[in-house]
Parts: sequence; C-alpha cells; structure tokens
Amino acid sequence: MDNPTMARLLDETADLLEIDGGDGFRIRSYRRAAEAAEQTTVDLMEASSDTARLLEIPGIGKGMASNLQAIAETGTMPLRDELLAKYGAGVLELLKLPGMGPKTIALLWSAAQVGSIDQLAEAIEAGKLAGLPRMGEKQVEKLRKGIEDYRRSSGRYRIDVAQEAAQRLIAYLNAFPGGDTGGFERVVSAGSLRRGRETVGDLDLLVTGPACEPAHTAKAVEYVAAYPGIHDIIAKGENKVSFNLDNGLQVDVRLLPTASYGAALQYFTGSKAHSVTLRQRALKMGYTLSEWALARLDDGSTVAAASEEEVYAALGLDWIPPELRENLGEIEAAAKHALPKLIEKKDLRGDLHMHTNASDGHNTIREMAEAAVKVGYEYIAITDHSKNLAMTNGLDERRALEHIQRIHEVDAQMGGRIRVFAGIEVDILGDGALDLDDEVLAQMDVVIASVHTRFEQSREEMTARVLRAIENPNVRILGHPTGRLLLRREPFALDMGAVLRRAAELGVAVEHNAAPERLDLNDRDLRLAKELGCNIVINSDSHDARNLGKMDYGVKQLRRAWLEGGDVLNTLSAKEMLAALRPQA
Repeated sequence: MDNPTMARLLDETADLLEIDGGDGFRIRSYRRAAEAAEQTTVDLMEASSDTARLLEIPGIGKGMASNLQAIAETGTMPLRDELLAKYGAGVLELLKLPGMGPKTIALLWSAAQVGSIDQLAEAIEAGKLAGLPRMGEKQVEKLRKGIEDYRRSSGRYRIDVAQEAAQRLIAYLNAFPGGDTGGFERVVSAGSLRRGRETVGDLDLLVTGPACEPAHTAKAVEYVAAYPGIHDIIAKGENKVSFNLDNGLQVDVRLLPTASYGAALQYFTGSKAHSVTLRQRALKMGYTLSEWALARLDDGSTVAAASEEEVYAALGLDWIPPELRENLGEIEAAAKHALPKLIEKKDLRGDLHMHTNASDGHNTIREMAEAAVKVGYEYIAITDHSKNLAMTNGLDERRALEHIQRIHEVDAQMGGRIRVFAGIEVDILGDGALDLDDEVLAQMDVVIASVHTRFEQSREEMTARVLRAIENPNVRILGHPTGRLLLRREPFALDMGAVLRRAAELGVAVEHNAAPERLDLNDRDLRLAKELGCNIVINSDSHDARNLGKMDYGVKQLRRAWLEGGDVLNTLSAKEMLAALRPQA
C-alpha cells in the first residue's frame, strides 16, 4: 500500500461522495488529502502508526489521518465501503470514460439507475438518455464512442502501472527466506514490459536460483502464491504460478534453475514473432530452443543456456536489445553485425518541455532549474501554457512577456550551472492559428505548438490545422503530435506522413512526449519520422519538479524505434541543440 494507492482511494472516496450529493467542503477535504498523499515525501504506511507525524503533512487533518490509518491497516476505509455498497464498483469504472465526471454519473444514476459501463451502453441503446439534461445527441454519441474505445483497451495496462506492480512483486520475491533449499538469485521482468511496450496485457516475471531447482520448487511456489496483492489464483504448477492482482492485471511467475537463466529470459521476453523466427533459425542449424536451453537436436546436449548473449552468439547473432525484438529486421541486422547503438537515458543533456506554477505546474522556475541540475541536465526550457487553455491559467501576451523576463533572471541566477531557456507551449486553435501574437513568440527561445482542443475534427481538417500551425516561422517543436492519452483517449485523426514530411522540410522538430500517459509519438511514427529526416526531441512535459528526469518510458519508445543518440536533438549541447532547431524568425 504505497502513497499513490492511498491517494487514489481518497480521491475515489471524493468521487463517490460527489456522486452521492455530499457536502462540498467534505468532498474538497478528501481531494486535498489525496493531493497531499500523492505529493508528500513521507512514507504514509510507515507514518500511519504516528498520528502526530501524519498531522504535520499539509492538507491532512485529524479525520484524514484516521482515514489513512484505516487504509494502512485494512486496505480500505468505512465510508468508501459504504458508498461502494450503495452504488457498486461500476461507478468508478464509469469515471474512466472521457468526459464522464461525478455529476454526470449522479444524473445517470438518479434518472436511469446507470451504475456501470454495461448499464450505460444498454441505456444508450434503449434511448433512455433522451431528454436528460446535458444529454443531447452529440453527448450521447460521445459516450457511445468512449465506451467503444474503453472496451477496446480493457485488459491493457500502461507501462508505468505494470512497472510499479512488477517492482512491488520483485521486492516481495527478493525477500524469500529460502531456508535449506536456498533462495532466489535473480528476479526479473520479462515479456512486453521488458520490451518496453507502451501498454501490456499481462506481467511476466522470471525467477531463478537454488530454490527453483525441480526438487525444491514446492516451497518457492507456495511463497509466490502467498503474495498479499493477489486477487485470485489462476493456476499453480511445479514451476509456474499465475494469478490476477487486485487491479485485474494477470501475472505469470516462472521458476527455473539458475543454469537456464539466459534461455528462459530470452524465451519469456518474446515477442512471439521474434521467438518463432529465432526457433526456425535454430532448427536450420540443428538446434532446438526452449526456456530450458538451446540444445542439439541429435543428442539433446546443451549448447547455450546461462546467458542471453551465449544463446544469441550460438545462433550466429549479436545480442539483440529487448526493445527491438518484434521481428522487424532485428535478427537479420544482428546476423550482419549491423544493429544500431540505441540511445540511452544517460545520453540526454536537456529537457525542452515543462511547466511551472505560472500556469498549471507545481513549482517555480528556480525550483525546476535546481531539480534539473540534480538530474544532471545542462539545459532546460520553461514552456508554460498559453492563454487559450484558461483551465491551466495559461499566459496571455502581457504575462508571457513578464514570464520571459523571470526566466532570464533565473538563468542568470544559476551562474552557469545550467542554461534555462524561455519558451512556451502555445495552443493550436481550431483553424491552425496560434493563440499568442507573433511578436511575443519571436522573443521565445523555444516555441512548442500543441493541439489541446477540438479533437473531433476530420482527418483533413486536423491535418490542415497542424500544417498551418507549423508553417508559422516561430514554431520550433510540434508537441505530443497525436494528442492521445493511453487507454483514455484515442489519437485524433491525422495524416502523419504529410505532417512529418512538412516538418522535415521546415526544420520543425517533432516531440516524443515521455509522460507515461502519452508516449506520443509512438514507436511506429518515430521510425517514420527518422526515415523522413525529421528532427526529434524527447521531453518530460513535467508539471512537478519530482518528475524531471523521469524519461525512462520515453527512452524505451525511442529504442523501440531503433533511434540512436544522434537521432535525438537533446543529446546535443545547448549551443548545438539550438543551432539544430529551426532558425528563429
């Protein structure tokens, strides 16, 4: 039970209270407590036994301290249980639909007893929403599409959600006492998580060590099956335990002898297409490849098993990074010693997209700069929102000019420890115009143009809109180009080829937004961007200093796209990076 999980339970309780028509002050207190739980550096589980320590956290009063203690002790709290019993857990799932908030759910519940996605779909088909407030034809159609999108993505989990679940499981498994049979030597993630897929359908963990020898696995299997986060056991065998976690994520844990570690890791990492092609290559060479070993067909003797490098080398191949294992030419390249030297996180020297408390961020310019120094960056660009996004406190022309001055002041105050560039994330309006005057944009070091509204436009309209925006001579970067939110909002319709070709001609860089809810551009479009000669940048889109440097999931996507350090502009020095961007107007 970590801080984000406790924060989620408090936030869900606020949602349930709002659906129930609860007191506004009480709802806000839960929201504030959820935000406090999310942002505090105090380990809430550790502090739960000390009420005074909990009360020191801003936003946590006596009542919320009691709630946190109840969550720490039981994993839930009475009010949440009471409201879930009244409305059912399905109302929380309804909140995952785009545009669906507590007030809309309250309306649907009172008017049509809708308390789940399935019930909403039935009500739409039966015409039960007709005539309800705020439920015109457009809104009903939007809900219908939202249900379709959600069902299409159900059973998938974002890479960061899967990674967090894996880390908790790995910590638990590493604590296996072992005893007379010995313990676990290695506990690692495999499958699509190791390959860096943006979403995963299940989680594969490989465990090796003395306790995983065939004669000793019984105790190890029972320990795995006793993991506290298990909702239900699917299967339990001699060397495999499959189960669902409380959030529905399926986990497969394989236990194999130390001697098979390399073969097993290769086998369970996949992808299926990569593995099939690799096994076919093995057969042609007189071998058979399994999770136990690469072995000779004639006598079954082991050729390689202890490490992946040995397995690939025995097949006449260079070791292939997991992110490339999708059967997209990586095996042929490995045979020719022609694999790319993939970009690594340590190659990054700066971040060109972040927000401060001037718009919707949590920290000051100076705090973001100091955090970037700790990450090891040589430069950053402060790119707060522009005025069209009123909900984010976006900057108008006057405030933008004042903000530029403040950024320059912080840049000077940093004394050369880091460069702090003045920038903005300007909004692309429905017709492709930008929402700040060119005279102001011309004074920015970095102008990122992004679409944040009117996602429903046709492919032709959206393509023309984006093309007009990047034609503006002040635009240097196209931000999160498809506007998607993973498992929540589909990419808007766009002729990506046309946009990337024009961006390459103009020198406008395209962004890979490394925020795990976006990861936009995806790996396929990043490959296309490289093929078309586009400049590419990777940015965190941080709204909090604690998220600076969290580029891991984004770097995975760059690697999946076969990108090398030289393909990404923010691997360059500050001077080189600015020179490589589109020349300023």
